[in-house]
Amino acid sequence: MAWWIRPLVRIVAAVLLPFIIPAFITGVLWALPGDPAEILCPPGFCDGTEALRDRFHLNDGPWGFYWAWLTSALQGDFGRSWRVAQGIPVLELLLESVPVSSMVVGLAMVPILLGSLGAALGVFSKRLDALWQGIGLVPAVILALLFAAYVEVTYGALSLDGWPAMLRILLAAVVLGVADGALASAVMGTRSVFQEEVKQRYVQMALLRGESVLSNALPNVLPALVGQMRSRVLHILSGAVIVEVVLGIPGLGQLLWDGTLLQDFGVVLAAGWGFSLLSGAMLLVQAVFEIGIAMYVRYSPKVQM
Repeated sequence: MAWWIRPLVRIVAAVLLPFIIPAFITGVLWALPGDPAEILCPPGFCDGTEALRDRFHLNDGPWGFYWAWLTSALQGDFGRSWRVAQGIPVLELLLESVPVSSMVVGLAMVPILLGSLGAALGVFSKRLDALWQGIGLVPAVILALLFAAYVEVTYGALSLDGWPAMLRILLAAVVLGVADGALASAVMGTRSVFQEEVKQRYVQMALLRGESVLSNALPNVLPALVGQMRSRVLHILSGAVIVEVVLGIPGLGQLLWDGTLLQDFGVVLAAGWGFSLLSGAMLLVQAVFEIGIAMYVRYSPKVQM
């Protein structure tokens, strides 16, 4: 397989994801039993069903609704919330929730990155694998429930500001960074990649010349490591939905959850689109690394394929 095929596939996928996810959500909305406008605004309990049809192009079918929403979204207009925060612009809700989720995900990556670095440098031996695996056996939901109970008993259920709010974020990061095998897979995955590469002849020759394994193997294993990190970030993003709900963190996951429960599809579309942009960004980063390393390997006399 030519070296450029995989990066190209990732770039194409990154570009298409922000279009596919809203289309999928739109398809789900139209697949639900009944009329979409009546689902969002039941005639017996809600006035203005016809106005809702016209406002959101619900009379134009799934394609008309999708195209109208996507066109507005590309201009930064996500409409207003129907039920989560009635009348509030969805963009305002996104701007409030995205930084919180970004902080949770960023902090959750700290133990994973440290674990990968320790495995690459040989700091963490195989004897510690049982410890990482034991920690990873704890389900994220159970650990999040224990942390939520601690925060609420200590600070109260309504403690959503100041230090208690920051503590919730830190505990969520711990849950996402170590539970469900996140830390264990980072350590053992990185070690496995390096162990396989060390078997290659060029690394053995480098060792005989007194060179380090890391400096010789890293260029060739970096695309695989970036791919692993992308998978871990996506794993954290998917877990963040439940962890944010359990710990009461007002992030993108909480927003998506509330929009789904309340059938506020404008919020669901915007939150899902946000997740698709993050996933696409991860794919682009991996593709850039793969292209850069391929160029380095091809033109550097020190590294052989």
